[in-house]
Amino acid sequence: MSERPVCNYEGSRYNTEFWTAERSYEDAAERIALKALLPPRGRRLVEIGAGFGRLADLYEGYEEIILFDYARTQLEKAVERLGHDGRYLFVQGNFYHLPFSAATFDTVTMIRTLHHAADAGAVIRNVAEILASEGVFVLEFASKHNLKALGRYLLRRQAWSPFDEAPVEFVELNFDFHPRWIWRQVEAAGLRREAVRTVSHFRIPWLKRLLPARLLARLDALAQPTGRWWQWSPSVFVRLRAPAKASPPRPLFRCPDCGTPLGDPPRERFACPTCGKVWARQEGIYNFRDPLNR
Repeated sequence: MSERPVCNYEGSRYNTEFWTAERSYEDAAERIALKALLPPRGRRLVEIGAGFGRLADLYEGYEEIILFDYARTQLEKAVERLGHDGRYLFVQGNFYHLPFSAATFDTVTMIRTLHHAADAGAVIRNVAEILASEGVFVLEFASKHNLKALGRYLLRRQAWSPFDEAPVEFVELNFDFHPRWIWRQVEAAGLRREAVRTVSHFRIPWLKRLLPARLLARLDALAQPTGRWWQWSPSVFVRLRAPAKASPPRPLFRCPDCGTPLGDPPRERFACPTCGKVWARQEGIYNFRDPLNR
C-alpha cells in the first residue's frame, strides 16, 4: 500500500465536538450547495470521506448509497443511524486505493475531505476512474484564495500568499488549494467543470454570533452562484462531469492492493486470487483498509 500519509479520524468525536451548534451555518450552507449541484436521482452513489453520514439524507433519490471512510469508528456511527436501510453500504478504505471497480458510479461526492490529501491530484484521478460514463462528481475543497487570507496576508499576519497557486499545508495534513490549481488537476483527470458555487462567505465568528444561522445560510445561498465568475470564499463546491466512455458491467469491489475484480455484495468475504489478500465485512462494514491476512 502507499506510504502517503492519511488523516485518521479514528476514535474522534467529530460528530459531536466539531459539528456543534456553532457550525449550524456552515452545515446549512453546504447543504444548499450540495442540493443545487447533486443530481436528485440515480442508481449508485458513493460519498468519499462520509464520516458518520452527516449528509446522507440528501442522497435519498439513489437506489444504492455507499458511505466510504478511512476511520471505522466514524462508519460505526453511520451504521447505528442508517444500517437499518438496505440501500446503504458502509465501506472502510483509503482514498488513494479505492476498492471499487472502474466506471461503477453514477455520482460521487467528496465534501470536507480533499483538504486532508497530501496528493490531491491522485485522489481526483482515482475518483475520475470510478465514475461511469458521463457520471457526476460533486467536489468541495478548501480554498486559499479567500478574503480572510487576503487580509491576513496584506497585514503580514500570514507568510503564505493567497495568490500563489501551490497548495499550502497550514496544519499537518490540512491543505488549502488555489482554485486554478484544482482546475488543472480536474482537467488532467479528464473531467469537465459544469458549475461552481462559493460557500461559507460569512464564516466570521462575530458575525455568526450576531446573526441567526438560518439567515446567514439564506444570504449565503444568494452569494453562492457568483462562484461561476470568481472564487473568494473559504469553501468552493464544483460539479464535474466525466466523459462518455464504455461502462461494461463490472463487480462493485476490486482489490485495493492489486486491482483484481472481487465481486459484489451481499458476499461478506473476498479472497483476491492475484495477491492473496482477504477482505471481509465485519459488523456491517466492508473493511478494505485492513486485510484479514496481513
